[in-house]
Amino acid sequence: MWPPSLKNPRGLDEDLPQNVSEIRMRLTPLDIQNHRFAQAWRGYDPAEVEAFLRMTAEDYEAVVRERDTLRESVRHLESRVAELSAQEGTLRETLVTAQGLAEDLKRTAVKESEVLIGQAEVKAEKILDAAHRRAAKLAEDIREMKGVRVRLAAAVRTTVETHLALLEGLAEEPAEDPLLDGKVAFLTRPPAPPKAASGNGGA
Repeated sequence: MWPPSLKNPRGLDEDLPQNVSEIRMRLTPLDIQNHRFAQAWRGYDPAEVEAFLRMTAEDYEAVVRERDTLRESVRHLESRVAELSAQEGTLRETLVTAQGLAEDLKRTAVKESEVLIGQAEVKAEKILDAAHRRAAKLAEDIREMKGVRVRLAAAVRTTVETHLALLEGLAEEPAEDPLLDGKVAFLTRPPAPPKAASGNGGA
């Protein structure tokens, strides 16, 4: 007679769960080894049945041990999977954070470069404006210096011409002036001697 736990000995695998850790064995090796069949006329050889039960119990015990080993391996693998899943989540979050930081750094670098370029352009414009003003001032100074040179040259030329005219005038002999010569001769003539006074003697 079959025990209550062995209602379907040929279909033990029909209701087995997909997860190995959830397998529940219907028989234990001890159940198989201690099971006794009912005696019947012209039944099976008891020694052969006992040997078969003993061999089945040993094989079943090996299967149970392997099941326990596999169950432990499954638990370890499930734990490892859960750990790796957590690490994957952490890595994914880290990657997202790193990507965000990279984008922030990129935007910051672009903004800083734009600011630097703007400052450089403003500075360059100021330098160019100062250079233009300086060039215009130098051009004005040059024009003024040219005017001063022209005026100075004209003044020097006039002065030189005046002095040359004076020198030429001094070098020429003055024209003879009879009236002037007569006046000069009169003024340079010695005075006449005084006339003798007439007296009363001889009378």
